[in-house]
Amino acid sequence: MMESITSSQQAIDLEKKFGAHNYHPLPVVLTKGEGVHVWDVEGKKYYDFLSSYSAVNQGHCHPRIKEALVEQAGILTLTSRAFHNDILGIFEKFMSDYFGFDKTLPMNTGVEGVETAIKIARKWGYEKKGIPENEALVIVAENNFHGRTTTVLSFSNDENARKHFGPYTPGFISVPYDDPEALEKTLEKHHEKVAAFLVEPVQGEAGVFVPQDGYLKKVQALCKKYNTIFIADEIQTGIARTGKLLACNHEDVKPDMLVLGKAISGGFYPVSAVLADTPIMEVIQPGQHGSTFGGNPLGTRVAMAALNVVRDEKLAENADKMGKLFRERMQNLADKSDWVKLVRGKGLLNAILINDSPESTTAWDICIALRDHGLLAKPTHGNIIRFAPPLIITEEQVHDCCDIIEKAISGFKK
Repeated sequence: MMESITSSQQAIDLEKKFGAHNYHPLPVVLTKGEGVHVWDVEGKKYYDFLSSYSAVNQGHCHPRIKEALVEQAGILTLTSRAFHNDILGIFEKFMSDYFGFDKTLPMNTGVEGVETAIKIARKWGYEKKGIPENEALVIVAENNFHGRTTTVLSFSNDENARKHFGPYTPGFISVPYDDPEALEKTLEKHHEKVAAFLVEPVQGEAGVFVPQDGYLKKVQALCKKYNTIFIADEIQTGIARTGKLLACNHEDVKPDMLVLGKAISGGFYPVSAVLADTPIMEVIQPGQHGSTFGGNPLGTRVAMAALNVVRDEKLAENADKMGKLFRERMQNLADKSDWVKLVRGKGLLNAILINDSPESTTAWDICIALRDHGLLAKPTHGNIIRFAPPLIITEEQVHDCCDIIEKAISGFKK
């Protein structure tokens, strides 16, 4: 019988005693979620303005996704890829129709998707581009966040995440984000050995950095010019978060490879995917990549339901409209508050820059104040607070949340 939790402090104490301390959560213990709201153990209700890092774009416990999960859980959950199942092919066709790529390679977590894309790109580089064996290079953007596996940490410049996890995997070159000139110089110098350029269309974890208009089109053109695969990591920015189905859609750009995760399954089950057209995807042959759970019937059924919700409920359109309203309200706050230095974002992926140093605790303390007023958000990179509510949020709720943010910040005392 499972031990019951009677207080938030009890749950926190259990985690502290028996769990690895690889996270520093906001001190709130959640026990229920519905739509844009979550509740703690004591029954207090909050607006969720993190959405599990954009994994629950459809809102907590969406009934249509839950129905698909429960139904499939009673039929067939896992076969491994040792056998065919009757859902996987339907899912792969669904993904092709939905996103416009020839083929899909399903995995489980976001970072598995990134690792998969890197493997495919390197293999394509050797077999299609003619890069000498073991000399393939992948260009990445500075201040990226693509996960925390040892390979991905090898090209991160977040020293807190990297320190004492070496030796690091070679084969990566970092260039400044939102700097097509720097990318072109690197491609000019190394293009014969460059297999891919991997980039987030909007850098979320870095603090919601939105590139200049036209950046992605320039990236696409440069990758085509130098016969290099353009990989878009849309794990956080995809699935309607920025006001379009994909952030790349804002510039009508189709990457050569697309990496998806998080909201592809609406927070019900870990599902990720890499999509590409046949000339790229065909380099992967049996025995060269996979996982026991990748493409399982339960996950693929859930993902199709979650993506149908995004389309049917017009969540991209709502994210675009509500995001503009939110930024307008936050800019009004910035104009009259000494604490808010800058507002930036796209759709419902937004951030405010707190007017204090990244080494200060001010942003964290403001998030505690927000919690006390009934809204949950989390700092990133010290002095930045990211705001990313579920995409089902209404205009009335946006105004209510902006009132909460304004009240918490205006009453904040250092």
